[in-house]
Amino acid sequence: MVKQLSDLIQFEQFDNLELLAHQIVEGFLIGLHRSPYHGFSVEFAEHRLYNKGESTKHIDWKLYARSDKMFVKQFEEETNLRAHIVLDTSSSMLFPYQLKHQTKLSYSVLCAAALIHLLRKQRDAVGLCTFSDKINILTPSKLSLTHAQLLYSHLYKAYKTEEIGHKKTTKIADTLHKLAEGLQSRSLLIVFSDFTGSESAKEIMESLQHLRFNKHEVILFAVHDQELELDFNFDNRPSHFVDLETGDSVKLNPTDIKEMYQKEQQKFFNELNLLCKQFSIDFVEADIRKGFSNVLQTYLLKRKKLM
Repeated sequence: MVKQLSDLIQFEQFDNLELLAHQIVEGFLIGLHRSPYHGFSVEFAEHRLYNKGESTKHIDWKLYARSDKMFVKQFEEETNLRAHIVLDTSSSMLFPYQLKHQTKLSYSVLCAAALIHLLRKQRDAVGLCTFSDKINILTPSKLSLTHAQLLYSHLYKAYKTEEIGHKKTTKIADTLHKLAEGLQSRSLLIVFSDFTGSESAKEIMESLQHLRFNKHEVILFAVHDQELELDFNFDNRPSHFVDLETGDSVKLNPTDIKEMYQKEQQKFFNELNLLCKQFSIDFVEADIRKGFSNVLQTYLLKRKKLM
């Protein structure tokens, strides 16, 4: 269901990210309850009997249908976790821009929106950081509905205002160093990036070590179009390739460089993945053609370990 939803999302729907986030998460949870992960707590702490005269807002109607008694979902008052979603909005994230609602950026925006919804269901505070060659937005972590709506607004603007031709490079290592220094409370950082900047795996790793030294937990989602970017499945004919971040271009036959290109890509991501394992950092491949389940499950597994 989650994958089908990702196929149906259209550009015009992005102006209601809160609704899309709800649909993605609810579809995911339906599948989750039928899976080995059904033990995750993703809604509320406990039930209590409904007291006559109080608000009916949090009555569990499904439980009422089974038991013929009214119970209220009693939420925990304290925040369990502080999380920051870190979103790469550099120009390379606009690939493949011919289908804008399926770009790496739009996929990441939807994942971020869904995580905001899921975090709030678990009474976790969430903040947002967007970056390219510098940090563009950095909010505190909060739990309130008003704050969540502000985050959805920031995500929509990040998606809506990005255009081909406005070059913005990626400086993820610099961003993560600044977050390591700037975030005062221990947090879970959930990072969405394609890691296509000029920084080496070692430079990125040094910034991740900085975060870990300051007691932050990290999940890295390497966002790609697997078929085009990693498998390099282009037609066997001369093609014009443009670097979305620098504007540099080259004309060549993809078949001539496919093997070398795949080797270099695999070398970089294998090195980064290996370094992440050494410091207990989750490194996850996120294919924009495969829906959102892998992202949401990875977050839930991480949260379960931390709590």
